[in-house]
Amino acid sequence: MSIVVCAEQRDGSLRKITFEALSTGKRLAEASGETLKALLIGNGIAGLADELKKYGVDEVAVVDNAALGAYTADAYAAVLAAYVAQENPALVLFGHSSFGKELAPRAAAKVDCGLVSDCIDINFADGDYLFKHPVYAGKAIGNYKVAGPVRMATLRPNVFPIVESAGAGAVVNFATDIPAAKVTVTGTMMASGDRPELTEADIICSGGRGLGGPEGFKLIEALADALGAAVGSSRAAVDAGWREHAAQVGQTGKVVSPNLYVASGISGAIQHLAGMGSSKVIVGINKDGEANIFNVADYGVEGDLNKIIPALIEKLKELQ
Repeated sequence: MSIVVCAEQRDGSLRKITFEALSTGKRLAEASGETLKALLIGNGIAGLADELKKYGVDEVAVVDNAALGAYTADAYAAVLAAYVAQENPALVLFGHSSFGKELAPRAAAKVDCGLVSDCIDINFADGDYLFKHPVYAGKAIGNYKVAGPVRMATLRPNVFPIVESAGAGAVVNFATDIPAAKVTVTGTMMASGDRPELTEADIICSGGRGLGGPEGFKLIEALADALGAAVGSSRAAVDAGWREHAAQVGQTGKVVSPNLYVASGISGAIQHLAGMGSSKVIVGINKDGEANIFNVADYGVEGDLNKIIPALIEKLKELQ
């Protein structure tokens, strides 16, 4: 049997979460004695197979077809289901990205297998896979096993380490019938900007209601530029119209796990903590010393953020 990673690519480039999934798959394959395979779906993407070989894959299956140039969940799920039917893998891994969150449940339904989403850890012990997933808005961690021969899981981005590992890396072409698309993609619009994508960023600077208004985000943007960070927002700031929903971090927004998360003017409501609680280092800046953000922060600064952030930016410029 095998462990399969469904590789995620966009515009001919592999996403960071794919390397995290491959590294995790390699670790689990070594523990379970399985082989590690990658499935690469798209159009004009065969050249990406060599990049996947750097992470210990024993085989890369390529489905390169003009009908798959634009991502549609129905077509990709049908291809994945056909591949699973042929390979009968023990485990299929996806990133818990917009791609994986849409594709994994559709594929699991077609294959009729169990799916654990938003995993923060997976281990193999006593002949079975154990999945860890946050529950109750991150207040507890659930441990799960999946009944049946095939299991699927999505991995929270930025949680699993990336480890390069040489593998045999044979490349094979996988051919299957591609169903007629129920949806026609006429174009894709990507957000512009030089900042990292929120879910993949190593550093995130977020602002909340304590900024006082949309103009307060100019401070957050300046701090983010000094750190090379992405800009996030609390739900309160989004609901107030200060920031677009795409920037929202939290239970009803995006779940992030950066190495550094700077929360300015954010009280620390449980909804927000559910989206950033797995960050490696959390810094809270708030004038309210009783704010809940200080209960989870590794470093807390109590005071006026309009004075603290400019001083912090100046210090960063000096260090650079």
